Amino acid sequence: MQFIAHCGIAIPTKSLFFAYYRGLRIRLTGGDFKGGMVIMSTRIKLLFAVVIVGLGSISVIAITGCQTVWENRNPVGDHFPAVKGKSLSGDLVNLPEAYSGSPVLLLVGYVQETQFDLDRWSIGLVQLEFPDRVVEIPTIPGAVPSLFSSMIDGGMRSGIPSEDWASVVTLYGKAAKPVAELTGNENPRNGRIILLDNDGIIRWFWDEGFSAKRLLELVNTAKALND
Repeated sequence: MQFIAHCGIAIPTKSLFFAYYRGLRIRLTGGDFKGGMVIMSTRIKLLFAVVIVGLGSISVIAITGCQTVWENRNPVGDHFPAVKGKSLSGDLVNLPEAYSGSPVLLLVGYVQETQFDLDRWSIGLVQLEFPDRVVEIPTIPGAVPSLFSSMIDGGMRSGIPSEDWASVVTLYGKAAKPVAELTGNENPRNGRIILLDNDGIIRWFWDEGFSAKRLLELVNTAKALND
């Protein structure tokens, strides 16, 4: 249910100015993670990066633009929407088709601050040797972020090794909208933790922040899907 819209913050700049926010990156390995596992901080922060080139005068640009907010909902039992993203390795990725045939865990983040929540999920998943592939899905609806997608993706690549690029798939603009509609994007600082089965159906979902109890529940559900 769509019910409110808000606008992003305008950033003033002078002359030639490159502004971006890069977080500390921690690479985690373990279990059967396919393609590697990387803490979300760098990528979520860089998704809200901006490069502004002025010509000596003050310029203003809104990074996120006006963004619609959808009411949170539990999508368990729904098919994950068919959307096209792009991995940091440069490959076009059709979700969820690209991962059909085996379960996959999607870590969806809508805003920079989501990184704190997803960091905790990521650490827990590694410690418990999560059995399935984990893919990070930084997701930003709206037209303005799409204009900076190439720059943002390039910034993210510079902060992580190439071996992990395939495990990060970014969604911008129209491609991001169906996902936001599916889960809702209220309380955007909480990650959307989405477990898909072999057919792209959502079998487990959580959006209320990290919980050790829910982490164990997620791992057990994933193991059951693999039996």
